[in-house]
Amino acid sequence: MVLITVIFLISTNVSSIKITKTSDNLDKNNEQMSYKKIINEEDIDPNEDLSVTVTIKKIRAFDKLDAFSDPDFYIKLIVNGEEFKSPIWNNQKVVTPEWEKTVDVPDDKEIVNITIQLWDDDPGIDDICDIAKNDNENPNRNDLNLHYNLKTGHWSGDDLIYWPHSWYPNTDYSGYGRGSGTDDNSIYEDDNDCEIWFDITQSDTDNDGIPYWTEVNYFKTDPKIDDTGRDDDQDDVPIEWEFKWGLSRIIDHRNYTWIPYWVYDPFIYNDHKNLDPDGDSINNYEEYLTSNWFSDPFRKDIFVELDQMEEGPDGEPASLLPEEAKEKITESFNRQNIVFHLDDGTWKNSRSDMIPFDEETDGNWSNPNNELFQIYREYFINNTEDSSWRIGVFHYGVVIRQSSVVNGNAFGNNAFQISAKGLDEKAKNIFTSNKDVVYATAYMHELGHSLGLMWLGGHSDITRNNWLLGYLLWNDYKSIMNYAYMYGTAIKDFVDYSDGSNGRNDFDDWSNIDYSYFDQW
Repeated sequence: MVLITVIFLISTNVSSIKITKTSDNLDKNNEQMSYKKIINEEDIDPNEDLSVTVTIKKIRAFDKLDAFSDPDFYIKLIVNGEEFKSPIWNNQKVVTPEWEKTVDVPDDKEIVNITIQLWDDDPGIDDICDIAKNDNENPNRNDLNLHYNLKTGHWSGDDLIYWPHSWYPNTDYSGYGRGSGTDDNSIYEDDNDCEIWFDITQSDTDNDGIPYWTEVNYFKTDPKIDDTGRDDDQDDVPIEWEFKWGLSRIIDHRNYTWIPYWVYDPFIYNDHKNLDPDGDSINNYEEYLTSNWFSDPFRKDIFVELDQMEEGPDGEPASLLPEEAKEKITESFNRQNIVFHLDDGTWKNSRSDMIPFDEETDGNWSNPNNELFQIYREYFINNTEDSSWRIGVFHYGVVIRQSSVVNGNAFGNNAFQISAKGLDEKAKNIFTSNKDVVYATAYMHELGHSLGLMWLGGHSDITRNNWLLGYLLWNDYKSIMNYAYMYGTAIKDFVDYSDGSNGRNDFDDWSNIDYSYFDQW
């Protein structure tokens, strides 16, 4: 009898997953163990001439790659030893190319070897960008080496599904389908760090993304019928999501081989509305609802809805968060592998709104019916229609003309505002940085309060000016939660929380984010 050991890679946050199998399910596992007897190894998918498609979805530079311009990115893709090159995307720090390459692959070989390299085109010698995690054997390697499995439709290697636990040697903190050069602990080193978002798919007769072998030998579904949206176990998460994210492995000790095993089995109920394996306060059901926005159930995500104010009747400018400010905030979070998603009206199914102009918005905290709370209720809470789930996923950050109380403030655990008029004045100050930095630090500061970063050292009027004692006392706390570091006053172009490594009076913001803080209100 074959001895099977279940490698169940789960943190305490997924402790409620049920692993008890019925006899039918055990039989299904035994069939899976002996799959070589079931399927003709000479043709993995008899319905298809198999091909693999690699899609590049997004690229972002974290470090300054060129001294006087933004990067000129291009991709080198190597599939089973054959090299392909993308077009060059000139002078762009962030690229959303949706470039893809389809390559014919052998129908009788289970593994397709894929290497993804990101390059910056330069006169003379091009520079390779770092999108790799730490490699102890070759620490200078910058590319992603992947092994795509034509039977399971998943890949491993330098990027894989990360079931969180303490001892797994192939930890991938950046998430599945995302590579980041900061995975080698070089977050604040200038070594060509970038991030890349990608997907790998294969030809599939019914176009549901589930390969023939998995349908026939594990799911027992018809490989000629599109199963998209199917939910046999009635756990409100369809088969395609559980197929993508539920794969782990078991060991056949007799043959010393790994065999696929779906922890999120599409035919066994999982309590996805109470499962949160990455601890970001977004449960699996909500991760499914946000899957089109690159959410990952095993890597932390933060969602923010941005509403802004229209221009005034007398030519007053619209109160808008600058595009570069959005990018600076996104970059700060993504460097830490905490992926930042800002719904600013540009998304599919966006919920971002433009608020009617108001010269001064009442933000008096003692008045429960003040205008800020009215905006929050009307444009966020009540404007839900069929998407009330967003209340438990999105933070709410609004840009208004001016508050009657302060230039920026959190007015609830999940709501905050910044005032454009006051920030525009600060941007003119010779001690501050440019407008993008002024807005970015203000917005990220108030967001920090909805992440539980409250009333820390440096968050006081005594640190606002560099000639005050408080500024010197909390100088080690290099964070935009410290007033001294807001608006680029202490360090030009600085938009970041602190990691606690800067001295005696520093504080580690990044490790102390409370992802559930906004759920408490």
